Amino acid sequence: MADSPSLIGKVALVTGASRGIGRAIAQRMASAGATVVVTARSLDSAATSIRANTQKIVPGTLAETVALIQQAGGKAIALAADLENPTERDGLVDKAAGLAGGIDILVNNAGYADYGRMEFMSLETFDRTIEHYFRVPFVLSKAAIPHMKEKGAGWIINIGSTTGLAPGKPYRPQQKAGGELIYASCKAALNRFTQGLAAELLDYNIAVNVIGPSTAIRTPGASDLIPEQYPTEDVEYLAEAALALAYLPAAERSGLVTYSMHYPYYLGIPVMTLDGKSEMPQKEPPDWAHPLINATGEWP
Repeated sequence: MADSPSLIGKVALVTGASRGIGRAIAQRMASAGATVVVTARSLDSAATSIRANTQKIVPGTLAETVALIQQAGGKAIALAADLENPTERDGLVDKAAGLAGGIDILVNNAGYADYGRMEFMSLETFDRTIEHYFRVPFVLSKAAIPHMKEKGAGWIINIGSTTGLAPGKPYRPQQKAGGELIYASCKAALNRFTQGLAAELLDYNIAVNVIGPSTAIRTPGASDLIPEQYPTEDVEYLAEAALALAYLPAAERSGLVTYSMHYPYYLGIPVMTLDGKSEMPQKEPPDWAHPLINATGEWP
């Protein structure tokens, strides 16, 4: 890639940005010049999470994310919102646009995951999972489209997962054990939603993409769901893959379903630290990654 990606003059709204993947994407986009509106429930104090009927505090706040971005010379605005609250969710995009002067990029990252075998899963968990991974991207994307049309361009990215790809036979032990079925089904639906919306918006120069980890990223929110011995990857690769798509014309990228380690490696994209100042080691995607991943992001 001849030039470093530039998002100077762009405004990005990143959900779930108090920690983990959302924070990393916000940092990397800010390092490329974007003004980043970061949103989550936790403004100044860490939020609580309920999983398997157990409540725990998950570290990370929007104030910390903003501080990290500003310390690196970037611009960020914190906007607290609970995406399960219809009033806060439905007005989020317009409020962010009002604070930052429009919306060019929407990153649908926030989520809720409580794994469990389908036969034992409560309807409440089922409904919350669908709410976070399907209704929220729909509502926020619908609200963002008019702002992007007004600017003549835009980009919507949905954070995906290899669990959304069909399991192959012979089934692996963890697939037989189950637990990820409903979460994975939502991610599969998100892939199809993305591809269909990409077709609807291409003529408006608005791109829609999915980017997910090639393996797994041990974030504060997801750590409990990842076995201790499971090898994970650095979040910088996903953040760089997101940035690599964010500045291109829609015709060159819209509809791609991409993965964090595969996309930069096979396209020769340097992966930078989150502040954009140092280059990370080039890492080849592991051969045990999901066999249905297409390295260039084309689907299928």
